[in-house]
Amino acid sequence: MAFAVVVALCLGGCSATKHVPDGQMLLEDVDIRIDGDRSAGKTEELVNFLRQTPNHRVLGFAKLQLATYSLSGRDSTRWYNRWLRRIGQAPVIYDPSLTDASARQLRQAMVNRGYMDAAVDIDTLLRPAHKRARVTYTIHTGAPHTIRSMALNVPDSGARAVLAADSSLIALAPGELLDRTRLDRMRADITSAMRRSGYYAFGKELITFTADTVAGSKEVDLTLNMSVSGVARDSVWEPARMYVVRSVSFVTEQAAEGAVRDTVPYRNITVVYGADRYIRPSALYDMCFIEPGQPYDSREVDRTYASLSRLSILRFINIDMQPAGAAGDIGLLDCVITISRNRKQSVTLELEGTNSEGDLGFGVGATYQHRDLTHRSDMLSVKFRTAYESLSGNLDGFINKRFTEYAAEVGLTFPKFILPGASRAFKKRMQATTELAVSFNYQERPEYTRVIFGAAWRWKWNNRNRDFNRRHTFDLLDINYVRLPHSTIDFIDQIAPDNPLLRYSYEDHFIMRLGYTFYRTNRRIPTPEVNAFAMQPWISTLRASAETAGNLLYGLSSLCGARRTDGAYKVFGIQYAEYVKGEVDYTYTRNFNSRNALAVHVGFGLAVPYGNSSMVPFEKRFYAGGANGVRGWGVRTLGPGEYDGRNYVSDFINQCGDIRLDLSVEYRARLFWVFEGALFVDAGNIWTIRDYPTQPGGVFRFDRFYRQIAASYGAGIRMDFTYFLLRFDLGLKAHNPARNQERWPIIHPRWGRDANFHFSVGYPF
Repeated sequence: MAFAVVVALCLGGCSATKHVPDGQMLLEDVDIRIDGDRSAGKTEELVNFLRQTPNHRVLGFAKLQLATYSLSGRDSTRWYNRWLRRIGQAPVIYDPSLTDASARQLRQAMVNRGYMDAAVDIDTLLRPAHKRARVTYTIHTGAPHTIRSMALNVPDSGARAVLAADSSLIALAPGELLDRTRLDRMRADITSAMRRSGYYAFGKELITFTADTVAGSKEVDLTLNMSVSGVARDSVWEPARMYVVRSVSFVTEQAAEGAVRDTVPYRNITVVYGADRYIRPSALYDMCFIEPGQPYDSREVDRTYASLSRLSILRFINIDMQPAGAAGDIGLLDCVITISRNRKQSVTLELEGTNSEGDLGFGVGATYQHRDLTHRSDMLSVKFRTAYESLSGNLDGFINKRFTEYAAEVGLTFPKFILPGASRAFKKRMQATTELAVSFNYQERPEYTRVIFGAAWRWKWNNRNRDFNRRHTFDLLDINYVRLPHSTIDFIDQIAPDNPLLRYSYEDHFIMRLGYTFYRTNRRIPTPEVNAFAMQPWISTLRASAETAGNLLYGLSSLCGARRTDGAYKVFGIQYAEYVKGEVDYTYTRNFNSRNALAVHVGFGLAVPYGNSSMVPFEKRFYAGGANGVRGWGVRTLGPGEYDGRNYVSDFINQCGDIRLDLSVEYRARLFWVFEGALFVDAGNIWTIRDYPTQPGGVFRFDRFYRQIAASYGAGIRMDFTYFLLRFDLGLKAHNPARNQERWPIIHPRWGRDANFHFSVGYPF
């Protein structure tokens, strides 16, 4: 890939005008300059108003897409020429009419920001002999118009009450610019507030602004006007009237098509069924927030959409407000919610094959789902998996001569909040789904037989506002029980004579935890028409989690007067874990334009054992390195602290810790077709909170931890297929804190020692 890029640059640089027709010119460069108030706008923002821009540059200088296109021959009938043109970018031909249109757009952008006297000059450098053109736009901003006073002309008392209830709706203050974009945003915010307060048919066209200027002054007296007798959208709706919901009806798709109809009243809603009464009225009532007798509120409509979408049995949902006359000055609405059914049951099968150094194996998995188990859209999920691998060689003294696994999981998902004793109103207000699951896994290996049992009870819910989407997960109960009923006589003593970490991994253990996870982001899902960079100027993502284990068991042990065995309380004869753990990860991505972005990531984690445990369970500890960590190291090959890990097979069990720190900066650029490039710098490490003999140099100390932060750098190629992304990253060590190893590999690099290649799906952060 790197070789292809170099060739494309070399050849394309000499033939950028290869496909420029005679008499026309390649738009080589465009520059925007601001003469006057520099705060009027940033160049990277003003570029969006240009009607014609030059071919994209990678890293600010290399027109890789144009170079790729230029590699194609003139014969468009050949497949490889068509392919090169499809993944490349045709030369942008200079068009004087688009240049003039760009100047008009730039001036209008300045006017919209309050610079009414702005002017734009065009300076064009044409080189017909070389088929190249350069355009410079100079924006003369002039003095801006500012707001001297803000007045309201709102005759309707109900509308005045809406504005008075939320002072943030009138967001402009004296001295601010007369920014038309902000005025339009204010109109949209006021319209939303009106529609939340019963004014169903209210539109922003009923809001206008009057600007009065004083001769010889740039100050403006601004008046917001709200029409109360505005022209109706049609013969039915009256925009300035408040509306109240008269009735709420659910109509199944079969009934809507005129089949057999069965009307069932339930509380304050009505359900009209067809031949298949696949969902109970109570389930629909629990998901509906639109209530008869209440003023129309657009937020309740959105909440109803969101709640009904949690019902897996529903495939289609449409909420329609229909006029139903008036009662005095109040309009009446009939809410009709049309729903259609999804498939009730499904079965999926998975088959895989393995070949481990000549030992053949296979795996078979099956998943069964029932999306309407009790006619309340409760989903039952049953999963089975089995795997087998034959083993060759001398296996004398082992208890098994194969790898065998049998796994099963049964889960129930309820589209509502389930908690004994909670009121119906509280459950409805939570808008949460409840998941119950039990799992069983039986493994046979030559050295041991292991049984893993799990059970979980958790709640999940979402909430969002205009800017951020938030997801919450609360694990009320999560049990993990691991038992080794059979093993070779000296298995544990051979692999871990004095390593408590390794012994714990293969001994019976019990974890009973409670946890909470919070996720917040303003990221919007990209579409084929709009790539991830172009959708929004910045993306902020925060993930935080906390969990604790063993508290309930410890309390029961103390209350029951249980005695310690070998210095610890036990349940079913097994010592249970007791610890607290927390993690925070924050990512900020700045999209400079549709093709260039800079992402920054900071992560921190801390786990502390206490009470019944002297060590955090191995599976709950942190590790460093890998595709999403410090990419100069392989997964679980970095740290803790100065630990000298050299052998992945024997050292990986010790390369875990109780403290995690991650720092990363990554520059991302779209190259051509589906390819993206990246340059990155990573830093971080893990540490232990106690000085364990098997992890020398791993303990965290404030006076030296900063010298133990590892650093790496590298480059990556990504393939963005819109709905998923394949990532190939090459990381190189820059600073290695491990004892007895090269401290600064960036000065004395060695490929075999310092390079690590990673393949993954999705961005690292």
